[in-house]
Amino acid sequence: MKLALLSVSDKRGLAEFAASLVRDHGYEILSTGGTARALLETGIAVTEVGRHTGFPEIMEGRVKTLHPKIHGGLLCRRGKPEDLAEAERNGIRLIDLVAVNLYPFEETVARPGVELAEAIENIDIGGPSMLRSAAKNHESVTVVCDPSDYAEVLSALGGEPGALAALRRRLALKVFQRTAAYDAAIARYLESQAAGPDLEALAGYPARLSLSWTRAQTLRYGENPHQKGALYGTFHDHYQQLQGKELSYNNVLDITAATYLIGEFERPTVAILKHTNPCGLASAETLADAWEGAYATDRQAPFGGIVIANRTVDGALAALVADIFTEVIIAPRFGADALAILGKKKNLRLMVAKEGIGADALQELRSVVGGVLVQDRDRVPDDPSRFKVVTRRQPTPQEWESMVFGWKVCKHVKSNAIVYCRGERTLGIGAGQMSRVDSSRIAVWKAGEAGLDLRGSVVVSEALFPFPDGLVAAAQAGSTAAIQPGGSIRDAEVIKAADERGIAMVFTGIRHFRH
Repeated sequence: MKLALLSVSDKRGLAEFAASLVRDHGYEILSTGGTARALLETGIAVTEVGRHTGFPEIMEGRVKTLHPKIHGGLLCRRGKPEDLAEAERNGIRLIDLVAVNLYPFEETVARPGVELAEAIENIDIGGPSMLRSAAKNHESVTVVCDPSDYAEVLSALGGEPGALAALRRRLALKVFQRTAAYDAAIARYLESQAAGPDLEALAGYPARLSLSWTRAQTLRYGENPHQKGALYGTFHDHYQQLQGKELSYNNVLDITAATYLIGEFERPTVAILKHTNPCGLASAETLADAWEGAYATDRQAPFGGIVIANRTVDGALAALVADIFTEVIIAPRFGADALAILGKKKNLRLMVAKEGIGADALQELRSVVGGVLVQDRDRVPDDPSRFKVVTRRQPTPQEWESMVFGWKVCKHVKSNAIVYCRGERTLGIGAGQMSRVDSSRIAVWKAGEAGLDLRGSVVVSEALFPFPDGLVAAAQAGSTAAIQPGGSIRDAEVIKAADERGIAMVFTGIRHFRH
């Protein structure tokens, strides 16, 4: 009889799989510990590994499958007479199928407060060893590391030999992907537990970076139709799509940018984004009022854009947004009246942020030639009490409110970034220009196109004004106050220009470049 070795921590579908192997495909079952007990309880005959090897499980199960009768049975090359002869001389029975999944190490270390000792005990040794042996010899051995593959394996076992051979190759690849991810998770955890000044200073930045994500979705294309694209990781754990077309590559980028932006604000807030840049944002007593302020900033750019709200989208907001073409709307919840209105737009993607607005990420990765750049996400809390007024005139309370609001917005605008605002709403946004004064001019032009008066506004720059020209342009547009990091070798000239025009200016001491 053919021999199948089953040893799993995830027992979904196990009994049905084992029963079919025995009943339909003539296998005898070899198993270990809890898996053997679970199968015996369902009436399936099982030979325990200790009886098969002639060596008992020892050290509380730490050593049970690390034995020549197991790995010889897996690695023996069926087409090599010398291997077969050695197996026969040593009483090694060939193992034709292996179903193994690993101790739940990732789930264990994800629990708050898990102790190092418990984490160590959940490092599987025998499981990865068996999987790798079987995968190496996949020409002869069927190896399964995921219960979702049981049905396909059973179908292939009863089908054409060519189909089984192709499946074995795919399953072997899956094994090495899984064991690589498993080892990477162990390495990341142990790095996080390491001590020492150098390691503490570089916490989260190991000497060797191990990355492993499961493909979550194949995208129709990347940024453009001629580019292929796919989404990896746990994005769909954070969002639920209620309706609309399948998400695109650009949608995913915009949703991420929108979520980080809106997380800066506590009051009811609506933001509109295009190409990951905010093109309008406002806070108000109601989302409908916030929408009016955000949309008024730029009535052209929102066409085909992204809308995000930090409260439940109600019918009042839905009716307003429904008047323009929008790609995606994101919110913590959607009311029944909103769904009735927005449901008429079948292609409109509605996304629920499952864990609330303001999803976090500790690090950002960007591909570069030959590797990746890794950095902490720009999450430093800005403390206005540490900001410094550098001009003769102090900002008024209203100017302070506008500057703090605008500083949060400007942090999420591509550099060079300039934002004009008044109260808790944007008036003009200039993004991504090579010159800061050009960003200012664009923001002023945008405000003019929208019919918004910049007199009495504040101007916000996410990085220092290298020359007075940017500030002078803001003053000419009507701004009465400015906020910027400071730190230019020409700060004195910029301050002098502000004083000459009666502008109150604040230095934050921190910049928010966004390339």
